[in-house]
Amino acid sequence: MPKIDTLDTQALTPYLEAHIAGFKGLLRTDKFGGGQSNPTFHLYASSGEYVLRRQPPGALLKSAHAVDREFRAMSALAATDVPVPKMCHLCTDTGVIGSMFYVMEFCRGRVLWDPALPEVEAPIRAAMYDEMNRVLAALHAVDVEAVGLGDYGHAGSYFQRQVTRWSKQYRASELTHIVAMEDLTAWLANHLPPDDGQISLVHGDYNINNLIWHPEQPRIIAVIDWELSTLGHPLADLAYQCMRMRAPTLPGSGLDSLYGRDRHALGIPTEAEYVAAYCRRRGLPHAAHWAFCLAFNFFRLAAIAQGIAKRVQQGNASSRHAEWAAPAVSMLAQAGLDIANGGA
Repeated sequence: MPKIDTLDTQALTPYLEAHIAGFKGLLRTDKFGGGQSNPTFHLYASSGEYVLRRQPPGALLKSAHAVDREFRAMSALAATDVPVPKMCHLCTDTGVIGSMFYVMEFCRGRVLWDPALPEVEAPIRAAMYDEMNRVLAALHAVDVEAVGLGDYGHAGSYFQRQVTRWSKQYRASELTHIVAMEDLTAWLANHLPPDDGQISLVHGDYNINNLIWHPEQPRIIAVIDWELSTLGHPLADLAYQCMRMRAPTLPGSGLDSLYGRDRHALGIPTEAEYVAAYCRRRGLPHAAHWAFCLAFNFFRLAAIAQGIAKRVQQGNASSRHAEWAAPAVSMLAQAGLDIANGGA
């Protein structure tokens, strides 16, 4: 099996020089430390800096690690109000480095991990949260037909399809019986909201750590990691980001939470304020079925964590520090179940 932390530069260099205009002389490759799914590398070349993102080697769950979908989504968004890196090349030939990959421009900016934003002062935090809200609303306003993504997912019945999909993904990577996950899965299946016709391009993992910020300004210069993007319900995207305001801290995951922090002192909006700002931007009266949207996202993240735990067992997890995932499954499932049972 190809190594997950290194690239075959002898095979990669001539390939990139032949397929990317202006690419010259691959000098060094460094693997980024963050991320749990698709290994991502910083490429240093005589012609400049690039980013390569690949599928992990080895057996993969069906529809997981869809780097080709990432490439397609970001390519389509190039001319919209959603900031994305410039795409350079998609390689579907697994014979080059052992798995499918794509190359995009390197965006020099800040990648932040803690949603409390300790790096800046309170007024800047407020501006950054407003910017995150603005970009998410802009994403959901994209005309998917106009940008060529009308067939990027199925229209309608989004939550039903997602619950079915992630239930299957969870079963495919299940390592032990978790009662909270069983109960949450059943609750979601029995409380699916009616289809209200809202559909948009959804990111699927819209979080502080998947944004690249301008080096000095509270402005997003790129939204990255589109692996989970599809056509879906925009409020699912909004609820996923808001989940970080109430999620339990998952030790070792690098995913910090705002739970229990003094939001007012930090200059960060409350969940209600953030949702209201989004609804104003989108012209919505309110966020319908909000408790379901939140519970669903805890369920989905628990299923994702289970997949990471399975890859740890198999030895092909992208991060060397992914041992957090196995115990996180029950924690996330219980958090979602608490919301489902009226704790929202």
